Amino acid sequence: MKKIQILILVISSLVAFNTNAAVKIQQWQTSAGAEVYFVENHDLPIVDLSVNFAAGSARDSAEKSGLAGITRYLMALGAAGMSDEVIANKMADIGAILGGDFDVDRASFKLRTLSSAREQAQALEVFAKVLQKPDFPEAVLTREKARIISGLQESATQPESISNKAFMTAMYGKHPYSLDGSGEVESVGNIKREDLQDFYNKHYGAKGAVIAVIGDLTREQANNIAENISNGLPKSADVSPIAKVEYPTAPVEQRIAHPASQSHILLGYPGIKRGDADLFPLYVGNYILGGGGFVSRLTEEVREKRGLVYSVYSFFMPMAELGPFQIGLQTKKDQANAALKLVHETLDKFLKNGVTEKELIAAKANIIGGFPMRIDSNGKILDYLAVIGFYKLPLNYLDEYNKKVASVTTAQIKEAFNRRLKPANFVTVIVGDPDAK
Repeated sequence: MKKIQILILVISSLVAFNTNAAVKIQQWQTSAGAEVYFVENHDLPIVDLSVNFAAGSARDSAEKSGLAGITRYLMALGAAGMSDEVIANKMADIGAILGGDFDVDRASFKLRTLSSAREQAQALEVFAKVLQKPDFPEAVLTREKARIISGLQESATQPESISNKAFMTAMYGKHPYSLDGSGEVESVGNIKREDLQDFYNKHYGAKGAVIAVIGDLTREQANNIAENISNGLPKSADVSPIAKVEYPTAPVEQRIAHPASQSHILLGYPGIKRGDADLFPLYVGNYILGGGGFVSRLTEEVREKRGLVYSVYSFFMPMAELGPFQIGLQTKKDQANAALKLVHETLDKFLKNGVTEKELIAAKANIIGGFPMRIDSNGKILDYLAVIGFYKLPLNYLDEYNKKVASVTTAQIKEAFNRRLKPANFVTVIVGDPDAK
């Protein structure tokens, strides 16, 4: 029976959602103050659930960097007297899957379970205990701190990790977005069990939590689940906004020596927030600049025509505050300066001349044509529900997505890019600098 249940859950993650129908999102608030976003879908006998908290790495301090991530991780490794092994076995026995995510803004827990009464009840019971009664066992904390510190020491030797960390530090300075979600060796070593408990009490309250649910449930059943979860969470919560991001007023360049044969180069500038009015012009424009893979200008100019890089890309990462606009590339050390120069020339030309109608038509066709793949399963829609709820996006965000893409003009792209990006003040990090001694 257990194998059949697990098979159903695996297959259900691959079965297409009816993307021809609108995604009807129902929204309400629990009595404890949590926001609920629900999509009813009886196509399959499964329920997908996530609970999202404003408890990402931006809630860390420099002295306790890594605390947010460790708190999130250890919550699933011991709760209400259950060990991590007991939690895993209870979920496996009914074919349920416990997961979650962690980033600068959010910490989340996810559950996928069959909607049948016994399986659903057991899965929700374990899930609720993980959220409401974490134990933070001392022995587990000691073990995990040692593992994390070992990983940090290893990352400190890898050019990709070095470049990512240096880039965020250079761009965000003392802003909490500069903090490494994994922490630092010294800060992780100093974290104590009471720090985890204090962080949990402060950031895992019902107020500000976002509960996303999709699947084989009625509105009443979804509400009962949300009430049971939110009523057992801490009553108080810090839902204060993240500090505003300041734009660089001068260029910043870091060249870091590394024995690797390749140079890893990142450059960029603070970009946009979630819900920004410029999102769609910038998104469509970036598809043409560097987000569209082999059809993008950066790939065409820097890789295909000149053969200067192994890979090159660009993206905007909208967050609660200004997330980064980033261009990344890898190249041979002796080609690093030439490749960086060509990237700047390509971007400058893009800003000066904008995009062509032919490029815009092709970009829209690719983005709109690929949209059904973004919402073709309950799990993918669940992630969108969480984003819509956490960042307070319109309930019709998914229904309007393709319309927003289709309405973008060449003039909007050029204007938005020139207003939002200032290449003269870009942050640049080169790990494996060809000129470093």
